[in-house]
Amino acid sequence: MTRLPAQLADRLRPSFDGRLCCVTGGAGFIGGHLAETLVGLGARVAVIDDLSNASAAHVAGLIDQAPDRVRFVHASILERSALDEAMDGCELAFHLAALGSVPRSVEDPTRTWLVNATGTMRVLESAHRSGARRLVYSASSSAYGDNPDLPKRETMAPEPMSPYAAAKLAGESLCRAWSACYGLDTACLRYFNIFGPRQAADSAYAAVVPAFIKALAGDRAPTVYGDGGQTRDFTHVSNAVAANLLAAASPRDLAGGVANIGAGVRTSVNDLAARLAALCDRPDLTPEHQPARVGEVRDSVADISVARDLIGYEPVTDLETGLAQTVDWYRGRTAADAGEGRR
Repeated sequence: MTRLPAQLADRLRPSFDGRLCCVTGGAGFIGGHLAETLVGLGARVAVIDDLSNASAAHVAGLIDQAPDRVRFVHASILERSALDEAMDGCELAFHLAALGSVPRSVEDPTRTWLVNATGTMRVLESAHRSGARRLVYSASSSAYGDNPDLPKRETMAPEPMSPYAAAKLAGESLCRAWSACYGLDTACLRYFNIFGPRQAADSAYAAVVPAFIKALAGDRAPTVYGDGGQTRDFTHVSNAVAANLLAAASPRDLAGGVANIGAGVRTSVNDLAARLAALCDRPDLTPEHQPARVGEVRDSVADISVARDLIGYEPVTDLETGLAQTVDWYRGRTAADAGEGRR
């Protein structure tokens, strides 16, 4: 479970206790952590997810935990009637449903655009029809492209380098337009390399942290694409959850404002591999290198001053703590799977 600092949770609780919130993609990685935290804050939560990148197990657990406050709509955000069912009566909407992965978007740009751009427009339309007050959109730091200037600031001109980045950037424009034209207040949170427990490690498009942990747990060297000198702002999922809640609870008119959500710390992929190898007690397993992947940027780290000023965001979990928690979770899951196998 994603645990917010007690002081922050106490401050946020009055903004969510008893309120109806819709979480698109709420069975997925970040959406699942957000939905769980909302339930913990006393909110009523409607989740819509097509389960193409997740299972229903986590949502089922939330329903067991709070059957009167959680409902689940198994459908795509492209299905108007199902989306309206999920959004009905919601005051706050959190839009996390998306087709992730830069490499997958290069392989299938049409579907990436349909889900991530057209899907965002349909979510905005549904939120407006339902009378929602605010929508918080999960944007992406991929919008900055390969601009060499660091840290990344929201005033930089966007330079998307992949169909995924282009579609997520289009979602930002849609959010600003809906705020300007339809009175639906919106905020766009540009995530920087979110990681943490429950992130999928069994996909060809798995993010680097779970992919490395899976390899190390299986006594295999992690695969690094490129020379490993590329840098990222690896950000624990609790920080993304905190940012969503702070944006939703803000008393300000956010008007489609864009804010970076990261930890503000630059880490190379080689350094990440070494840290995870040490945490997994396999420092002997050094990375195997493969050619760099098309569409991926060289360096990225967030300037989080806008998020600090706009919504009061500060990271709640640092990289070292987040990586240790994530490794512990994967170890626990591996042990549980092994126990199931022996029965």
